Amino acid sequence: MRALSRRGMLGLGAGAAATAGLAACGRLTSSDGSSHAAGSSPSPSGVTARPIGDGSTSFTGKQPRQPAKPEPLEPGQTPPQFVIFSWDGAGEVGNGLFPRFLDLAKQHDAHMTFFLSGLYLLPESKKRLYNPPNNPQGASDIGYLTDEHVKATLANVRRAWLEGHEIGTHFNGHFCAGTGTVGNWTPQQWRSEIDQAKAFVKEWRTHTGWTDLPSLPFDYEKELVGGRTPCLLGQDNLLPTAKSLGWRYDASSPGGRQQWPAKKLGIWDLPLQQIPFPGHSFEVLSMDYNMLANQSVNTTKAPAYNYPGWRRQSAQSYIAGFQRAYETNRAPFFIGNHFEQWNGGIYMDSVEEAFKHIAAEREKGADVRLVSFKQFVDWMDVQKPEVLAKLRTLDVGQQPVGGWKTFLAADQATPTPSGQAA
Repeated sequence: MRALSRRGMLGLGAGAAATAGLAACGRLTSSDGSSHAAGSSPSPSGVTARPIGDGSTSFTGKQPRQPAKPEPLEPGQTPPQFVIFSWDGAGEVGNGLFPRFLDLAKQHDAHMTFFLSGLYLLPESKKRLYNPPNNPQGASDIGYLTDEHVKATLANVRRAWLEGHEIGTHFNGHFCAGTGTVGNWTPQQWRSEIDQAKAFVKEWRTHTGWTDLPSLPFDYEKELVGGRTPCLLGQDNLLPTAKSLGWRYDASSPGGRQQWPAKKLGIWDLPLQQIPFPGHSFEVLSMDYNMLANQSVNTTKAPAYNYPGWRRQSAQSYIAGFQRAYETNRAPFFIGNHFEQWNGGIYMDSVEEAFKHIAAEREKGADVRLVSFKQFVDWMDVQKPEVLAKLRTLDVGQQPVGGWKTFLAADQATPTPSGQAA
């Protein structure tokens, strides 16, 4: 399905084309191999876990492996280059991809955001507990996981949090088309969907009957501060609900540019971004599925001899996006992916290659920070509004006039524009 046209890749206003290319966002397909149940990390030392509710989750103290407390930029200081890798769905279905990228992050002391689909913790035998807005009871446009894959997902989510990563939400049934699409949901319907997504995480023990697995080591009511909607649809009606719940950011915009972000309704708007696409005059959204949609008609008939070239192209696209930001306006770089093996798994290889390239730049001394969305907005929230307003004046690929010392000098502040709440 070549759902993304050139216009859809280039134009911020081409929402219909852009979102069509994300129709498979969040789908998980089991591999032919056996289930991969990842090991769990130990609980934070010195903290006695306090079960919450039925014991599916628990309070274990402050999250381990967090960055130092963020500080505001000093006058004339160069902003760090933030890079946020995020994963839609975040289920482990026996292909080993969830632990693969946890291992990669651990090797490079990096953090990521995992947008967990609530249904991935609900056994299919209990699917009628899900009441999706404008859809039949128990319906879902992504498959329910097997019991073994639910267990593997629990193990990896637990490990992810203990290793400092963020657990956000990708909601539940992933409806992208027809009358039941999330694009038509009201704020009240989004509230129902969120309440159910949280319940599936907070009550997995009741729903599964499993008593021999450890709790998830966090209070999801406090942990959950942002998400990404299916197919990047429905943000306008989601935001009022997100605001009422105290969410801090949303990553559901249907496509953005590599510029410093602003807020919508008091919530940080952190979209996927248009980045260079080697060999083409148009740009591609910074997500694996959008690479796929522009490289092949589908994943079952694409000739395998194309895979090496497509893998290089997608890796170089991420790297080009990083380099453009790092060398110019230092806008944060947002990347979205899925634990999928589309086109022979080339997109997993390409994102790993890009991740290693970016990590190597940091290890050579570049001020690059591989963080979660939550950690990024922690930094944004302590910056001076006039500094953020000044940063937002820089266009894609635009270097600061006179260099950073001049551009962010104390006497060069720009008043916060009307409507650009910092």
